[in-house]
Amino acid sequence: MTRSTQAFEIDGAGLPPLGMPADRFLREFWQKRPLLIRQAFPEFTSPLGADDLAGLACEDTALARLVRQVGDDYTVEHGPFPESRFADLPERDWTLLVQDVDSWDADVRALLAPFDFLPRWRIDDVMVSYAAPGGSVGAHVDRYDVFLLQASGRRRWAIDDRPRPDDAVRADSELRLLQRFRPTRSWSLAPGDMLYLPPGVPHHGIAEAAVGADGERLGDCLTFSFGMRAPSHAELLLDAAEHLAARWPDAQRYSDADLRPAADPFEIDAAALNRLRAQVPMLAMLDAAGLRDWFGCFITTYRAAGEPLAPSRPPNLARIEAVLTGGGRLRRNPFARLAWARAGRSARLYGHGRSYVLPVSAARRLAAAESLDATDLTGFGEPARAALLDLVRRGLYRLTPAGPRKAGSRRST
Repeated sequence: MTRSTQAFEIDGAGLPPLGMPADRFLREFWQKRPLLIRQAFPEFTSPLGADDLAGLACEDTALARLVRQVGDDYTVEHGPFPESRFADLPERDWTLLVQDVDSWDADVRALLAPFDFLPRWRIDDVMVSYAAPGGSVGAHVDRYDVFLLQASGRRRWAIDDRPRPDDAVRADSELRLLQRFRPTRSWSLAPGDMLYLPPGVPHHGIAEAAVGADGERLGDCLTFSFGMRAPSHAELLLDAAEHLAARWPDAQRYSDADLRPAADPFEIDAAALNRLRAQVPMLAMLDAAGLRDWFGCFITTYRAAGEPLAPSRPPNLARIEAVLTGGGRLRRNPFARLAWARAGRSARLYGHGRSYVLPVSAARRLAAAESLDATDLTGFGEPARAALLDLVRRGLYRLTPAGPRKAGSRRST
């Protein structure tokens, strides 16, 4: 079935919770496209209410957040909350979210059974949100599959189902809100309706003021979010590396029985990087530049006896120039470790876990220099000067003014 003929909305009452056999759902929709399932849970009655959720948000070990919106700005408070916090909230534009409610409430946990067509280890938790009218957490993107079940009240969901939506996020919010949201579809969900979203679909849910014809409020807006576990490759790799490292014999270490005299003792050469690939198979996934930069940063911090302390008043470049011109020197912090490696026609200087792009001559000089004077600074171009300034401000080099000469003494270099 092609994308243009796939059903986008379906009545689930006849075959809840998907409105179709599970194998069809997995084949046509799972991680492929959104699906709105009307009455996925027919005549659904929420197993908990707003007061229950607020009480849970007051528990010491509950993971709870309170999101408030003012215009385009969102503020986030993290629980646990005192009971008094909910007494002075406004009538609209706020949302309370509580994670892992299935671990706290047996009736909510029972709602997982209809999802047994999925491996249970793929289900992360059931998050429950209560929203006052207008309440929202903003337009955002989840990197995992999610089923959004409307438990009570109504919520309007808007999504952007274009093949390549804009997913750039704002830098001014911990909620990772989208900079721009261009919805292509929207629906109002009633109790029992459920929206499935595959990873990467921008969406925005806003609580509607559900009011009957006689003006009576029809119910609080409660939404149950069934989120999937989808660890990033970085998380998997980090945990796998720790798992392997814990079982790797300590006697197996970096070795270089084929070592030849070093052309430059501060250079990380190609032979060393080739040994790493051969000795640690997991490193084969890194390309040449990635392996070089990781190892350069790692080896300049490995088994560091101490951390270079940044000066309380970091000098600027003009101050450094003035001191060196007056006979002062930049002296290497004894705790600082530096190395360099070739990178095409240029080089990378590694200093206590950070890298700098420099000409080969400057990288070689800075990696080896125990001290630097005005002549060295004069010979550096703009990239080397910028790198040196950062090294000084991080405490890897110390600016030492010239001291008064003693009679009959000679200044040491």
